[in-house]
Amino acid sequence: MFDEFRFNTIERLPNYIFAEVNAIKMAARRAGEDIIDFSMGNPDGKTPQHIINKLCESANKEKTSGYSTSMGIYKLRLAICTWYKRKYGIYLDPENEVVATMGSKEAFVNLARAVINPGDVVVVPTPSYPIHTQAFIIAGGNVAKMPLLYNDAFELDENIFFENLQKTFNESIPRPKFVVVNFPHNPTTVTANKSFYERLVAMAKKERFYIISDIAYAELTFDGYKTPSIFQIEDAKEVAVETYTLSKSYNMAGWRVGFMVGNKKLIAALKKIKSWFDYGMYTPIQVAATIALDGDQSCVDEIRAVYDKRMHTLLDVFENAGWKLLKPRASMFVWAKLPEGKRHLKSLEFSKQLLQKANVAVSPGIGFGEAGDEYIRIALIENENRIRQAARNIKKYLKEGE
Repeated sequence: MFDEFRFNTIERLPNYIFAEVNAIKMAARRAGEDIIDFSMGNPDGKTPQHIINKLCESANKEKTSGYSTSMGIYKLRLAICTWYKRKYGIYLDPENEVVATMGSKEAFVNLARAVINPGDVVVVPTPSYPIHTQAFIIAGGNVAKMPLLYNDAFELDENIFFENLQKTFNESIPRPKFVVVNFPHNPTTVTANKSFYERLVAMAKKERFYIISDIAYAELTFDGYKTPSIFQIEDAKEVAVETYTLSKSYNMAGWRVGFMVGNKKLIAALKKIKSWFDYGMYTPIQVAATIALDGDQSCVDEIRAVYDKRMHTLLDVFENAGWKLLKPRASMFVWAKLPEGKRHLKSLEFSKQLLQKANVAVSPGIGFGEAGDEYIRIALIENENRIRQAARNIKKYLKEGE
C-alpha cells in the first residue's frame, strides 16, 4: 500500500555505516561480553561540579521551567562573546553575531535548512564527520568532496588543500556557495594554523563563497598547539561563521549546548529558522552553560590532561601489542591506520573482527567517507586500565592472525 510514495530526502541519505558495528556490539553485551568501547566520541567524565550546582540552583527557581528563547538567553550569548574575547581577543555582538544552539550538530542542520537552495553546492574535505556532509544533503543541496591531505604529525598540507579547492571550484557547476572546514579535524585529528585561515578568507572574498568553520575540539590540544579561530583574520566576519560545542571541553555532551557565531546574514538566517522550530534549550541548562564559559577554567585543563594521559597510554601499549599509531596534536581521538597484516580487510570488516575476537569496539573509517577506509577512529573514552586490557586483547587477536 502506498508503494508509489517516495521520500526523496531519506533516499539521498546513505545507510548509517556505524549501525552494523553497533548491532554487533549490543548483541555481544546482551550475551554478557565485556566490550571495551572506543567507538563513539562520548565523554565518560562527569560534568564539573560547579556547573551542575548552577543547573540545580536555577532549576529550583520560579519561572525557569517555561519556554526559553530559540536564540539563547542574553546572558549565555554574552558569555559566548566573553569566551571569544578571552581566548582569541575577538569582539562579537551578542545580539546580531551569536546564536546558542542545541550542540553544534543542530547548528549545522538548521543553518543548512535555512540557507541551502535545491542544487546548491557545498565543498567538504573528506574524510569528514558525517553531519558536515549530510546536513546539506538533507537540505536539498549537493556536496563536492575533496581529499584532506596531511603529514605524519597530522598537520594540514595547506598548498595541496588550496590547489584541490581551486580545482573543485573550477570544475563545479554550479559554483559552490559554501566551504566547510573543521580543525582540529574529526575524524583525522588534523590541525591547521592561522595562515590557513588567512588564505581561506582571501579565497572566499575572491571566489564569493561562505565558510562554515567547526572548532568543536578547540580546547583539546597537546604539546603546545593552540587552535586558531577564523575570526582572528581581518574581515572574516564578512564571509564566515564558526561553531563550537561545550560537549567535549566541559564533559557536557548530553546537555546539548553549542553555539554559532559570525556573519550577520547567516546568523540572522539561523535565528529565523530556529524561531520556527524550537523554543531553545531548557533555561537552567543555559544558565549553567553561562557559568561553564565564564567560570573557573581549570576544569578544562583537567579534562585536557585526562585525554593527554590516555592518548600517551594508548600509543604506548598498542605499540607493544604490535600496532604502531601516530600521535595526534589535538582532539579526543586517535586516527589509526589498520595494522599492516589486516589492511586487506578494510575498515568495516576489521572493526567487526576487533569486536568479535578482541571485544574492542572502534569506529570504521569508511563511516567518514571512502578516503577513511584504511583507518579506524579510536575515541579516548575508556580509562587507562581498560586501554591496557584492550591492548592485551588486540595483541592476542593480531598474533592469532599470524
